[in-house]
Amino acid sequence: QVQLVESGGGSVQAGDSLRLSCATSIRTLDTYNMGWFRQAPGKEREFVAAISYSGERTYYADSVKGRFTISRDNAKRTVNLQMNSLKPEDTAVYYCAAGFSPSTVITNPLYWGQGTQVTVSS
Repeated sequence: QVQLVESGGGSVQAGDSLRLSCATSIRTLDTYNMGWFRQAPGKEREFVAAISYSGERTYYADSVKGRFTISRDNAKRTVNLQMNSLKPEDTAVYYCAAGFSPSTVITNPLYWGQGTQVTVSS
């Protein structure tokens, strides 16, 4: 069974940076497109970023373009999200997700992690 475990969350001030990591149990990670989602208190879960099989294509929500960078290391079976210039509105639980196509991982991922909390104060 596919397992995704997020880490790296924490409490920071506006303008700071955090790097989230998603450790997976997927041996052939390059067969999966990967993504990050977030859910703020009282709001719907929203798409943040996605990356194709080998990292050649990336996709970002407009709200994080230019600030967040998604990356992957298939040999280490990990996916990362570098978050710079954090804003209070970035406060949310961040989830790692996996799917078989960019559209699928963005709209309806097959697998989810348990989430990691990110809190940004002003």
